[in-house]
Amino acid sequence: MSSSNYFRSWIDRPHLDPNTRLLTEEYQRGITEFMGLFHRQPEAKTGMLRCPCSNCKNRKSVPKKKGRLVGLGRRTRSVPLSSAPPPFVDPEVLTAQLKDKDDRISLLETQMAAQQAGYEAQRRLNQQMMEMMQRMYPNEVFPNVPDP
Repeated sequence: MSSSNYFRSWIDRPHLDPNTRLLTEEYQRGITEFMGLFHRQPEAKTGMLRCPCSNCKNRKSVPKKKGRLVGLGRRTRSVPLSSAPPPFVDPEVLTAQLKDKDDRISLLETQMAAQQAGYEAQRRLNQQMMEMMQRMYPNEVFPNVPDP
């Protein structure tokens, strides 16, 4: 940012309080101050802004997408940059994957319906058996067990 008063050491310190695992007040104030400075800059109209971290020394522009800053901070080796374009996937492959998922969903729905019908049949059978036992042993008290 072009402000000479801008204090950015907050970005190089731990962002989470080790005791509460919440964002530190210093980090929250830094983000708020940075966003305020950004929105007052001419670059705000272009959707690009200067990165505030000490690694970039305010020389690198990063895109602002959907109200979020993309590409700020350090990159971990296992996670690609969020501003990197997604890898190309052939539309036919995607269509085949979606069809396969649709087929699996249909199969699961059919299996669940059959399972539910089996549960209903078992419930009716249990109810008939209880009625028979009550007729055979009218003086006995049988526990009323609710269906699962």
